[in-house]
Amino acid sequence: MNDTGCVDIAIDGRLSCRAETIYPGRPYVSRMVDKPQSGSILGIPYNFERPSLGRLVSSHWKPGDGMVVEKPFGIGYSLNMANWRSWVVVIVAAVLLWQERGGESDTDVDDADDEPVEVIVDD
Repeated sequence: MNDTGCVDIAIDGRLSCRAETIYPGRPYVSRMVDKPQSGSILGIPYNFERPSLGRLVSSHWKPGDGMVVEKPFGIGYSLNMANWRSWVVVIVAAVLLWQERGGESDTDVDDADDEPVEVIVDD
C-alpha cells in the first residue's frame, strides 16, 4: 500500500486502487487512477472530458473536414454543420419527422376513412 491508500497494481502501466481501500465495505465500487478521458476503441472515438461551449462549436463547424466529425462529448461521430451534405441530412430528417407527426391534416379525407365498411363474403 502506498501513501495514497492505494494498493499498487499495474494495469497497462497505470496505477489502480482497489475498491476496498477507497470505499470500505463496498467492494463492487472501483476507481482507476489516470483513466484516459478520450481515445478510441475499435476505431470508434470517445471523449468524456467536460464539454465547453467553445469546444462544442468548434467541433460541429469544421469547414475543411468531411460530413461527419468526432463528437465533442460522448461516443461516436456527429454531423459537421460546415458541410452542405449535413444540412441535406438535417432537412430530410426534419421533413420525415414532420410527415410522421401528421404534417398537413386534411379533415375531409380523414372523415371518409372513419365510416364503417360493409364486407360481404360469399361461401
